[in-house]
Amino acid sequence: MEIVEAKQDAINIYRVQGRLDSNTSPDLEKRIFAAISDGSKEMILDFENLDYISSAGLRVILKATKDLKRSEGKIILCAMKDYVKEVFEISGFDSFLPIVTSLDDAINSF
Repeated sequence: MEIVEAKQDAINIYRVQGRLDSNTSPDLEKRIFAAISDGSKEMILDFENLDYISSAGLRVILKATKDLKRSEGKIILCAMKDYVKEVFEISGFDSFLPIVTSLDDAINSF
Protein backbone atom coordinates (compact mmCIF):
# COMPACT_ATOMS: atom_id res chain seq x y z
CA MET A 1 0.00 0.00 0.00
CA GLU A 2 1.09 3.53 -0.71
CA ILE A 3 -0.31 6.65 0.93
CA VAL A 4 0.19 10.06 -0.61
CA GLU A 5 -0.59 12.89 1.77
CA ALA A 6 -1.60 16.35 0.67
CA LYS A 7 -3.14 19.37 2.31
CA GLN A 8 -5.52 21.86 0.78
CA ASP A 9 -6.36 24.76 3.06
CA ALA A 10 -7.22 23.01 6.37
CA ILE A 11 -8.16 19.70 4.73
CA ASN A 12 -5.85 16.71 5.06
CA ILE A 13 -6.10 14.48 1.98
CA TYR A 14 -4.90 10.88 1.98
CA ARG A 15 -4.70 9.11 -1.38
CA VAL A 16 -4.60 5.41 -0.59
CA GLN A 17 -3.31 3.02 -3.23
CA GLY A 18 -3.30 -0.78 -3.16
CA ARG A 19 -4.65 -2.88 -0.28
CA LEU A 20 -5.82 -1.58 3.09
CA ASP A 21 -5.68 -4.63 5.34
CA SER A 22 -4.28 -5.79 8.68
CA ASN A 23 -0.70 -5.42 7.42
CA THR A 24 -1.08 -1.93 6.01
CA SER A 25 -3.80 -0.26 8.09
CA PRO A 26 -1.46 0.65 11.01
CA ASP A 27 0.42 3.03 8.69
CA LEU A 28 -2.77 4.85 7.70
CA GLU A 29 -3.91 4.91 11.33
CA LYS A 30 -0.61 6.43 12.45
CA ARG A 31 -0.79 9.18 9.83
CA ILE A 32 -4.43 10.04 10.47
CA PHE A 33 -4.06 10.18 14.25
CA ALA A 34 -0.88 12.23 14.02
CA ALA A 35 -2.88 14.80 12.04
CA ILE A 36 -5.76 14.66 14.54
CA SER A 37 -3.26 15.19 17.38
CA ASP A 38 -1.95 18.24 15.52
CA GLY A 39 -5.47 19.70 15.45
CA SER A 40 -6.73 18.63 12.03
CA LYS A 41 -10.51 18.36 11.86
CA GLU A 42 -11.19 17.92 8.14
CA MET A 43 -10.01 14.85 6.27
CA ILE A 44 -10.55 13.20 2.93
CA LEU A 45 -9.69 9.62 2.10
CA ASP A 46 -9.30 9.32 -1.67
CA PHE A 47 -9.85 5.68 -2.57
CA GLU A 48 -9.58 6.01 -6.35
CA ASN A 49 -6.64 3.58 -6.40
CA LEU A 50 -7.71 1.38 -3.49
CA ASP A 51 -8.04 -2.22 -4.64
CA TYR A 52 -9.11 -3.90 -1.39
CA ILE A 53 -10.20 -3.02 2.14
CA SER A 54 -10.50 -5.46 5.05
CA SER A 55 -12.19 -5.14 8.42
CA ALA A 56 -8.90 -3.80 9.80
CA GLY A 57 -9.09 -0.91 7.34
CA LEU A 58 -12.72 -0.30 8.25
CA ARG A 59 -11.76 -0.22 11.93
CA VAL A 60 -9.20 2.55 11.32
CA ILE A 61 -11.81 4.61 9.47
CA LEU A 62 -14.40 4.05 12.22
CA LYS A 63 -11.95 5.02 14.95
CA ALA A 64 -10.93 8.18 13.06
CA THR A 65 -14.58 9.09 12.44
CA LYS A 66 -15.36 8.83 16.16
CA ASP A 67 -12.32 10.89 17.15
CA LEU A 68 -13.09 13.60 14.60
CA LYS A 69 -16.74 13.73 15.63
CA ARG A 70 -15.71 14.47 19.23
CA SER A 71 -13.83 17.55 18.02
CA GLU A 72 -16.62 18.54 15.60
CA GLY A 73 -14.54 17.44 12.63
CA LYS A 74 -15.41 15.11 9.80
CA ILE A 75 -14.00 12.67 7.32
CA ILE A 76 -15.22 12.22 3.75
CA LEU A 77 -14.48 9.26 1.50
CA CYS A 78 -14.29 9.67 -2.25
CA ALA A 79 -13.65 8.09 -5.63
CA MET A 80 -14.32 4.45 -4.68
CA LYS A 81 -14.45 1.60 -7.11
CA ASP A 82 -17.83 -0.14 -7.06
CA TYR A 83 -16.56 -3.27 -5.30
CA VAL A 84 -14.88 -1.19 -2.58
CA LYS A 85 -18.03 0.90 -2.13
CA GLU A 86 -19.99 -2.32 -1.76
CA VAL A 87 -17.92 -3.20 1.34
CA PHE A 88 -18.98 0.11 2.91
CA GLU A 89 -22.62 -0.50 1.99
CA ILE A 90 -22.68 -4.08 3.32
CA SER A 91 -21.00 -3.02 6.57
CA GLY A 92 -23.42 -0.11 6.97
CA PHE A 93 -20.62 2.46 7.05
CA ASP A 94 -22.29 4.38 4.22
CA SER A 95 -25.09 5.29 6.66
CA PHE A 96 -22.82 7.54 8.75
CA LEU A 97 -19.89 8.31 6.44
CA PRO A 98 -20.21 10.71 3.53
CA ILE A 99 -19.11 9.00 0.31
CA VAL A 100 -18.82 11.18 -2.78
CA THR A 101 -17.79 10.43 -6.34
CA SER A 102 -14.73 12.66 -6.75
CA LEU A 103 -12.01 14.47 -4.84
CA ASP A 104 -13.43 17.80 -6.00
CA ASP A 105 -16.84 16.88 -4.60
CA ALA A 106 -15.21 15.95 -1.30
CA ILE A 107 -13.29 19.24 -1.09
CA ASN A 108 -16.46 21.20 -1.89
CA SER A 109 -18.32 19.36 0.89
CA PHE A 110 -16.42 21.26 3.59
